[in-house]
Amino acid sequence: MNDIDLDNPELYLNRELSLLEFNRRVLQLALDQGYPLLERLRLLCISSTNLDEFFEVRVGSLRQQVALNVHTPGPDGLTASEQLAKISVVAHELVAEQYRTLNEVLIPELAEKEIRFIRRTHWNDVQWRWVKDYFREQLQPVLSPLGLDPAHPFPRILNKSLNFIVTLKGKDAFGRESRRAVVQAPRSLPRVVRLPREVAGGDNDFVFLSSILHAHVDELFQGMKVTGCYQFRLTRNSDLFVREEEIDDLLNALEGELPQRNYGEAVRLEIADNCPEDDARFLLAQFKLTERELYQVHGLVNLNRLIAVHDLVERPDLKFSPFVPSLPRYHGTGVSIFEAVRAQEILLHHPYESFMPVVEFIRQAARDSSVLAIKQTLYRTGTQSELVELLIEAAQAGKEVTVVIELRARFDEEANIELANRMQDAGVHITYGVVGYKTHAKLALIVRRDKDRITRYAHLGTGNYHAGTAKAYTDYGLLTADPVITEDVHRIFQQLTGLGKVSKLKDLLQAPFTLHTAIVERIERETEHARAGRPALIAARMNSLIERGVIQALYRASGAGVQIQLLVRGICCLRPGVPGVSENIEVRSVLGRFLEHSRVFYFGNDGQPELYMSSADWMPRNFFRRVEAAFPIKDPKLRERAAEESLFAYMRDNTSAWVLQKDGSYRRLTPTPGEEPYSAQQDLLARLANR
Repeated sequence: MNDIDLDNPELYLNRELSLLEFNRRVLQLALDQGYPLLERLRLLCISSTNLDEFFEVRVGSLRQQVALNVHTPGPDGLTASEQLAKISVVAHELVAEQYRTLNEVLIPELAEKEIRFIRRTHWNDVQWRWVKDYFREQLQPVLSPLGLDPAHPFPRILNKSLNFIVTLKGKDAFGRESRRAVVQAPRSLPRVVRLPREVAGGDNDFVFLSSILHAHVDELFQGMKVTGCYQFRLTRNSDLFVREEEIDDLLNALEGELPQRNYGEAVRLEIADNCPEDDARFLLAQFKLTERELYQVHGLVNLNRLIAVHDLVERPDLKFSPFVPSLPRYHGTGVSIFEAVRAQEILLHHPYESFMPVVEFIRQAARDSSVLAIKQTLYRTGTQSELVELLIEAAQAGKEVTVVIELRARFDEEANIELANRMQDAGVHITYGVVGYKTHAKLALIVRRDKDRITRYAHLGTGNYHAGTAKAYTDYGLLTADPVITEDVHRIFQQLTGLGKVSKLKDLLQAPFTLHTAIVERIERETEHARAGRPALIAARMNSLIERGVIQALYRASGAGVQIQLLVRGICCLRPGVPGVSENIEVRSVLGRFLEHSRVFYFGNDGQPELYMSSADWMPRNFFRRVEAAFPIKDPKLRERAAEESLFAYMRDNTSAWVLQKDGSYRRLTPTPGEEPYSAQQDLLARLANR
C-alpha cells in the first residue's frame, strides 16, 4: 500500500450525505411489512425528526461556513457550498418519499385497521358542527392573526412552529387594505385531535389541527374575503454558540443563549404544495432563502407530530409485543448490590437486561450508612429522573455527593441547567466539567467503608443515565469493584473536579489524552500480526465512523490482510471495497426495534483478545474535544459473551442489516434461498429478556 495516497478524497464518503443515507434506511423500515403498523408510523415520524435535526445542526453549520467564506474542503474534497447543493437534491428526494409513504401506504393501511385521519373535504354535518365548536371554544381564543402592513411587519417565526400564510381581499374595520396575514398555531394544543366516538363512529378517528384552522380561518378576518390559506413551517439553525474561553460562568452564558435558539438563521422552508408561487416566493424573501431551501409537501408540514397517534391508539396488535427486561441472578436473594459486585463483575446489556440495577446501585449507596461518597457524570438523564432524586437524597443524608453535569448536551441544555440548580440547592457539589471539552463519559463511583477498609465501586456505561432511553437503546453497563478500574475512574473525577496534571491511567483509555492513540496502536498491532502471517481480526461497533486517522489505520490494516468487520449505525466516511485499500473491510448498519447505541471495540490480538466498551464514537469530537472513557472487559467469560452479543451475532443478521457499498449506498440483506432468517435483536430478546 506504500504507493497509495490515503489522503485521496475518493477514499472518503461525505459525512452529511452518509447521515442522509441513514435517514433513508430509517424510512425504509416504515415500509417494512414485517413491522407492526403503528411502529411503522412511528418510524416515519422519527425519520422526519432526524431530518429536522439534520437541518438545525448540520445544514446550519454548513451555511455558516459559506457565510464566513470558509472554502476548505473536507476529507472527501467537497466544500461547504458543494455539500449544500448535494444535500438539497438528496433531502428533497427523502421528503418526497416520506410523504409518499404516508399518503399512499400508511394512511390507507391505517384506515383498513379503522384508524382514520378524516380530511375536511370528507367531514359530515355532525363532524362539521363538532369541529366548529372545537374551533370556537379551544382554538380561536388563543389565536392572534397578524395582518401584514407598514404598521405590522412580518412577525418572528418560531423554529419548527406551525404557521399559515393567508391571502385576503377587502378592507378591515380601519379601512386598511392588506393582501396577506400570518396565523400562528398555538403550541399549547395538540396537532392531532381525536374525534369523539359519537361524532366519528369509531374509536380512532382523528382530524388535524391544521384542518380545523384552515376550515374556519375566514372567522378570523370578518368582513374580508379569504382567497387562500397555506400552512408553512420554518427550520432554523439551532446550534448554540458560546465562546467558552471568554466567559466566567458557563451556566449563565447558556441561559442567556437558550432563548435565541428558536430564532436562529433560517435554513429550510416547508410549505403546502398547493401554495401559489408568488406566496412561496414572498415567504422565501422574508427568510432570505432560495428555492433550493423550499420544500413543498402534500400533507402536514409538521409530519413528526403524527407520533402522538402511536400512544393515543390502544391497539396492542399493531405495536411491538411488550417484554420484561431480565435481572441479575443476585436480585431477590437478599444480597446487597455491593456484595454481588465484590463477588463478580456484572455486565448489563440494555434493554434486554434491566436498567434497574444501575438505579439500585445509586439507591443503596444513598441509603447505606457505610457509603461515604458518590460521584457521577450526567449528560442526558431526563427531567423526572429517579437517579437525580437519589443523589439529592444522599446529599441531604450528609454524604459527599459530586456530580459533573454537562450543560452543553445538545437540546438538553435547559433541562440540565434546571437539574444542576436543583441539585446544588440540595447540597450536591456541582461542576460543569472542563471548559472546551464536553464531558461525555458515563461514570459513577461509590466510596464505601467495608469493615476495616475503603472499597470503591464503579458503574461504567456506553449510554446515558436515562431510564427512558435504556428501554429503547441498546447499551452496556459494567458494575465493578476492580481496584485498578475504580482507581482510574477516581482519577478521572479528580481531573474533572479539580486542577492538576493528567494522571496516567492503567486500564481505561481516555479522551482527549490516550483514546485515539490507543485505538490506532491496536489497529496497527493487528496489522503487524497479519504481516507476520498470524490471524488478525478487528470487529467494532459505533454510531459514527468519521476520524481520518483511524480510517487510514483501518485501510492499512485491510491492505495487510486484517479481516475487519464494522457495525456503524449512522455516519460512515470509510469507503469499503476499494481494490488494494479496503477489500477486507465490511461495514454493516443494523436497524430494528431498538436504537443501536453501544460502542464496542474488539481486537483479536493473536488469540489474546481485547474488548473495550465506550461512550465514544470514532469521530474527531470524541477523540479530541470530549472527555470520554473506554473500559476493558477483563473477565474472559464476560468478554466472550460481549463479543458474541454485540458484534458477531450482528454479523450474522440477514433481516435487519444493510451493507455499505463502495458508492456510499446501502444494500439491505435478505436471506438467501434455503437460509434461515436471523435477526440479532430478536435473538437477544429471546435469549436475555423475560428470564
